[in-house]
Amino acid sequence: MGSVKDLQVIQKPTMAAMGIGRFLFSDRYSVFDWGEMPDHIDGKGAALCLMGAYCFEQLELLGVKTHYRGLVNAEGNVVKVSNLKEPTNIMEVALVNIYKPKIDVVDGRVLHDYHTYSSSLKNYLIPLEIIYRNGLPEGSSVFKLLAQNKVTLADLGLDHQPKPGETLTKPLFGVSTKLEEIDRYITWTEAQKIAGLTELELDRIKTVLLKADQIITDIAANTGLKNEDGKIELAFDDQRDLMIVDVLGTLDECRFSYDGVHVSKEVARQFYKTTPWCNDLEQAKKDAEAQGVPNWKSLCRSQPPKLDPKLKTIISQMYMAAANEMTGYHLFSSPKLTRVIEAYKEYMGEKT
Repeated sequence: MGSVKDLQVIQKPTMAAMGIGRFLFSDRYSVFDWGEMPDHIDGKGAALCLMGAYCFEQLELLGVKTHYRGLVNAEGNVVKVSNLKEPTNIMEVALVNIYKPKIDVVDGRVLHDYHTYSSSLKNYLIPLEIIYRNGLPEGSSVFKLLAQNKVTLADLGLDHQPKPGETLTKPLFGVSTKLEEIDRYITWTEAQKIAGLTELELDRIKTVLLKADQIITDIAANTGLKNEDGKIELAFDDQRDLMIVDVLGTLDECRFSYDGVHVSKEVARQFYKTTPWCNDLEQAKKDAEAQGVPNWKSLCRSQPPKLDPKLKTIISQMYMAAANEMTGYHLFSSPKLTRVIEAYKEYMGEKT
């Protein structure tokens, strides 16, 4: 399925009907589009599963359609979050078809062919990641995109040069590709074209994104977290009705903060940004783009190192504590989130 979860197919989707599958959330993690990293983070998979399920259930109470069917408990039954007695890493979902764009290399440029998508196609994953931003914390991709001239202020919906730590007066919405080797930030016009969307469907996507943002913001606020930014993925069902798929509202899909401290996968990203491997990775991506090489990882001169063991423990506790407190179901044995954040501050203090 991917670098952080696996997919068990129970019933395959067809052109006319959705299928049934189960996500098996693992303790693996990924940063910078690398794929599986050399460590596993204890408890991460089950924590993501609980957070995602809780968000799905809250959205469905608002009438937002999702592909979520329930969680699989220890007895093998599909249940709601409120029926769980212990953590699980298995979520049952409806499945749709995935049509990957064809890759061509023309004049040294990697091009992606999205001709499969049209406004009449049904039962498929929309090949986009839909992004919301409520704030611009340090590490936000906005600053990198602007520095590399890959987007303009107008593309982002900004009327001024942003500063790290800025809170936005209203959410900014953005979109990137989903099924390419590197997620590529694109305009809404291009997104509409490659995904085969009508104007009404594009408007509907933004409405659903706003509801998801609001639900995640409210859930995060229950434990003092600020919902800085995040993403959702969408699909059309077998009637071409829009629904949220994959998972949302977790420490992997969102960037949360607590008094300016990262509480998300960004903690791992910040660690790796200080390593020589990160420099090699960035150079490999640049070289691949310049040379028209689809597999940029083949050009990377080094492999990622393991996390510092002390930091890995902190990250593990962060995932489990966030799952406990964001959902209100205390299924994990972990210190309180405020204590974990204090431990992270102490760790960072030791490193400076």
